[in-house]
Amino acid sequence: MAVKLIANYAKRLGLPGYSSHQFSVSIETELPNLDTVAQDSARMYESLQNVVDQQIQKTGFVPPNGYGLEENQNGEWKCSPKQRDLIEKIVRENKLELKEVDALSRERFGVGLPELNKLQASGLIDQLLEAHGKSERGNPRSGRRFQRLEGGTAKGGTA
Repeated sequence: MAVKLIANYAKRLGLPGYSSHQFSVSIETELPNLDTVAQDSARMYESLQNVVDQQIQKTGFVPPNGYGLEENQNGEWKCSPKQRDLIEKIVRENKLELKEVDALSRERFGVGLPELNKLQASGLIDQLLEAHGKSERGNPRSGRRFQRLEGGTAKGGTA
């Protein structure tokens, strides 16, 4: 009675950009009896390991960092390009120091201007417009204004 010996060897390697590649080889053979199973399996394992190790060195395509992720077309800023433009416009039109606005961002949100997400950037824009009393068109800002009440709570009102 013949005995089947089946062996598989696989290896996965991590690559830059959270990528990886893997190679595996399987082999099946028949043994005439069980007397040589240990020797045959050791020989098969070594052979498979050598083949996989030789082949896996050929990495092929290695994706660059950020491959497959949403492309950031806003330089290094995480908010939207329109939000970045508006922040820069407010700074420019009001002759503010970008370093001071960055410090305000860090104080309020714990991150600098480039790291602001869309929600945080929106909050910073509101604060800048409120402090300087202009909308993006340079007109007095309409809409809700917030007034401080006793006890430090804010109450919304309309302008």
